Amino acid sequence: MSTPINLNKYRKEKARAAKRAQADENSVKFGRTKAQKQLEEAQKAKAKALLDGHKTDQPE
Repeated sequence: MSTPINLNKYRKEKARAAKRAQADENSVKFGRTKAQKQLEEAQKAKAKALLDGHKTDQPE
């Protein structure tokens, strides 16, 4: 006879594998490295400073 299979354990392992696959897919689709995020923030800050430097109207 074969050994019995715990179906709850099998079901949970299958769900974990599906979540892991979805996480891997999302990291490829949406993920950016820390360096990329910092570079983007620096570019935004530089552009804002440049734009603010060209303002002619001063709030009173």
